[in-house]
Amino acid sequence: MHIEGDAKRVTIYVGESDRWHGRPLHDAILELLRSEGCAGATVIRGVAGFGKASRLHTASILRLSQDLPVVIEWVDDAERVAKILPRLDEMVEGGLVTIEDVHVLRYVSHEGRRDA
Repeated sequence: MHIEGDAKRVTIYVGESDRWHGRPLHDAILELLRSEGCAGATVIRGVAGFGKASRLHTASILRLSQDLPVVIEWVDDAERVAKILPRLDEMVEGGLVTIEDVHVLRYVSHEGRRDA
């Protein structure tokens, strides 16, 4: 069985060293999304990247960066995204947030289902 429909994908780009009230910003954002009842979110740690200052952040063996890029992706309905965006705006000071229209196909497992 699958559920199909239109949604928004929010992608949040921050640095690993970014903080919100003393804790890693990506952890604080993930907790916000969870506490607001979002369906799910994923945090991806980048191996390299650069931002507006064009300073390269990399995870090479010779030079371990303390500020690797971190990407948080979250897909939800437009109403929930609109509700949470003002909170994200307060939290993300030096990052980037993008919002895209997406079409979702969500496959749901059937517990106890046996295929013949």
